[in-house]
Amino acid sequence: MGKYITVLGGLVSIILGVWGLMTWWYSFVILLKGSVPPILILGGLAALFAGISEVKDCTQAKKEEAKLKTEEKK
Repeated sequence: MGKYITVLGGLVSIILGVWGLMTWWYSFVILLKGSVPPILILGGLAALFAGISEVKDCTQAKKEEAKLKTEEKK
């Protein structure tokens, strides 16, 4: 019985969502337009931090490699 209630609730939610989207389309578009800049900023920050972390890791690996080579020569 619980499965059927879940399916029925999902269908009602879809119907209400489509109705709301049609009714408030202009408001929905404004919301989407307003959300693009923050998403771009957050995505850019994530990419920047990932890039900086990768550069640091690469630099650290090169330092460790150089250290191992100098220890092998001794």
